[in-house]
Amino acid sequence: QRQAPQDVLRPRYVLPFKIEAEACAQIARDWLGSSWMAPANLRQISQLGKFTPIYLPYWTLDSTTHADWKAEVGHPKTERYFENGEWKTRTVIEWRWESGHVDLAIDDLVVSGTTRLSRVLLGKVQDFHLNDLAGYDPKYLAGLQAQAYDVTLELAWETGRGQMREKTRQACLSRASTSHVRNFSMSLDFADESWRYILAPVYISNYTYAAKTYQAMVNGQTGTIAGQRPVDWNKVWLVIAALLAPGALIGLLGLLTIPLAGIGIVIGGFGFVLLVIGVIVSIIIYTQGNKMDDV
Repeated sequence: QRQAPQDVLRPRYVLPFKIEAEACAQIARDWLGSSWMAPANLRQISQLGKFTPIYLPYWTLDSTTHADWKAEVGHPKTERYFENGEWKTRTVIEWRWESGHVDLAIDDLVVSGTTRLSRVLLGKVQDFHLNDLAGYDPKYLAGLQAQAYDVTLELAWETGRGQMREKTRQACLSRASTSHVRNFSMSLDFADESWRYILAPVYISNYTYAAKTYQAMVNGQTGTIAGQRPVDWNKVWLVIAALLAPGALIGLLGLLTIPLAGIGIVIGGFGFVLLVIGVIVSIIIYTQGNKMDDV
């Protein structure tokens, strides 16, 4: 055993494990088969490793933010105008200055205290129920691993204040009379700041598929799982092709039927709309696929 440096804080609270290690395997298998992008045989032939329980360090931050804001807020208005010998209507935005004040109480904002694990995965499994916090007692750590923090309290507050600032910004924007906002500015103060250093339960595991290793994490209190999953790109490309094909074919049909009294223009326009929708959905699917196996 090594003596801890004097400036290292000790945790004051612990969230006990509620999920048994044996349950993690079933949670993981259900999760492996829950995405249509994953290989069809992933759940059957992936080799799940042992789920290791570990207490990870977290900071919980409390504060009340006080913000004064102002912005130009746009109000849609319909107006009539005369063009080419006839009256027409159009929608214009009328901009007006608005301002206000927001007081926002933020309780138990959770910030990870470690940089040694994927922040993306940790962010997806940190839905802890902090009402179950218990006073720190070494008995909770008996036979288990526990990691000390390497994100200092100062760095945690820097991260936390950034998140609090964004929450306050969204609260200010919600006070505007419409969703059309520009030239937004906000002055912000933090008050009643407090913090806790806690240990929270997480299971960590690796599994292999097609000779490649992937990582998974399970929240030891709630059972929430996150991790990397392989993607069956052949399946994804077939789906993308199926999304793009109708718009492309109808658009082509429209081009061929343009001489037929303008019917082709209507068909071509419809095909163009379908193609645009297909491209948007395809981009979303492709982005999700990249995120699945790259965390």
